[in-house]
Amino acid sequence: MSTQNVQGRVSKTDIEVNNLGYKFPDGSTGLSNITLDLPAGSRTLLIGANGAGKTTVLRLLSGKRLAPAHTIRIGGVDPFSAGLEGVTYLGLEWVLNPIVRTDIAVPILLDSVGGSYYPDRRDELVRILDIDLRWRMHAVSDGERRRVQLAMGLIRPWDVLLLDEITVDLDLLSRSNFLNWLRGETERRGASIVYATHILDNLVGWPSHLVHMHLGKVKEWGPMAKFDAETDGYSNTGNSKLGELVLKWLKDDFAERGPRDKSAQDKTYENLEGKGGYGQENRPE
Repeated sequence: MSTQNVQGRVSKTDIEVNNLGYKFPDGSTGLSNITLDLPAGSRTLLIGANGAGKTTVLRLLSGKRLAPAHTIRIGGVDPFSAGLEGVTYLGLEWVLNPIVRTDIAVPILLDSVGGSYYPDRRDELVRILDIDLRWRMHAVSDGERRRVQLAMGLIRPWDVLLLDEITVDLDLLSRSNFLNWLRGETERRGASIVYATHILDNLVGWPSHLVHMHLGKVKEWGPMAKFDAETDGYSNTGNSKLGELVLKWLKDDFAERGPRDKSAQDKTYENLEGKGGYGQENRPE
């Protein structure tokens, strides 16, 4: 546990989830009895098939959806009642925002989120993510736009970082550099990361913890040593121990679930007026 300082932040960023449940607006169950205890400085991979509940967990941790009282504590503080700062969520929807597809310069965007207050972090992220400050946002690729999103989201120091498939558009080198930078942030500052991903490249030896989700429940979780993958390496299949473990989990989950019930799919993205839970998902006409 840790205490909250005068700026509303916490000095240690343990993440505790206790018997967390969540229902979608139509009354169907999204999450059931989620319990986790992730220590400060941890780098946690959130693993599961599409629809397992990963995005819902991240959005509840970030405060983008309201969690039941006393189910989530960050550094010993209820982030909803205390208005805790320092929790950053980055998801895929940002690149679909029409504002970041207009003719706007990258330096203007970076300064709008604190780049001039944190020039060292800004310049480090520009270098790590290989951002060209001459880019205009209407004329770049989704991968380049993603790099700008990451820089904007991470310029201000964060205590807990929640990543939802955020590196999907990055090339191999940019992703490797970015993950190494994130490792340094956890080691230098004791910050914590929860990262939902299906892409396991560059992740050999990176995570400290794994969380395996299936159909809105956590099937298993713990430090890497629990899964005999603390010291990783590659097998003759081309997969790492981590990759083989995740592949087995997903195969077992598929066998347990069977064919999808289309009426129950995509609850995470149930929407009102085309805005699925967290932003515009359809490109403008």
